[in-house]
Amino acid sequence: MQNESEIKVYSVWDLPVRLFHWINFVSVIGLLFMGFMMLYKKELGITSLEAKIALKTVHVFIGYVFVTNLLIRLIWAFAGNRFASWSAILPGPGQLTQIRSYLASLKTSQPQVWLGHNPMGKLAVAFFYLLLVTMAVTGLVRAGTDIYYPPFGAWAQVYVAADGVAPEQVKPYDESQVNPEKFAELKAFKSPFGKVHLYTAYTLLAMLILHIAAVIVVEKREGGALISAMFTGKKYLQGQPEDVSKEC
Repeated sequence: MQNESEIKVYSVWDLPVRLFHWINFVSVIGLLFMGFMMLYKKELGITSLEAKIALKTVHVFIGYVFVTNLLIRLIWAFAGNRFASWSAILPGPGQLTQIRSYLASLKTSQPQVWLGHNPMGKLAVAFFYLLLVTMAVTGLVRAGTDIYYPPFGAWAQVYVAADGVAPEQVKPYDESQVNPEKFAELKAFKSPFGKVHLYTAYTLLAMLILHIAAVIVVEKREGGALISAMFTGKKYLQGQPEDVSKEC
């Protein structure tokens, strides 16, 4: 029988999950930084068209890293260990019961400990992934309709090109080679994607701040070496984890 005071080491996060976490973190910070530069370019003294396109281009290339990393992670949910799986990301049967039990345990001297995400953390992770997928889809649409980058850029150029103009001659923010009516239609089409992208970015920033705060609180209250676990893959827990199994 395990001694409740004994600290045990568990292998939890596999390498692909850890790589995703840090690549995602860096790319999201980069995207937010570039996004705010684009929003406040006038205040920053950035006024030329070339500079505006350059900012968007950098933003898009960071976005490609972000989207590729996210796609790999979503695929890895089918192939990784149980802590990388869809069941570890999405809430499932009994989730509300687990949340109530976990919250009740926080009022005691022995709060529940979990190898994977605790029940509240699991909800947050699911919401994070919803935000990330939304950012990826809306970002790709705007990359294609703003500066004609893949995967939708070629389609957008074909759609707005004026009669007799080769699609590849259509340049970002240059209306001299476009059909005015179709260009206006494209502008109306992409506008909602831009708004969703912007407000999702604000929500993601707020969630990122809450995530960092929650990790610090859980680390102090429950232990587990949460921060180092995303480097080593190992958690150090005292007591019996709620989701322990023979796999660990």
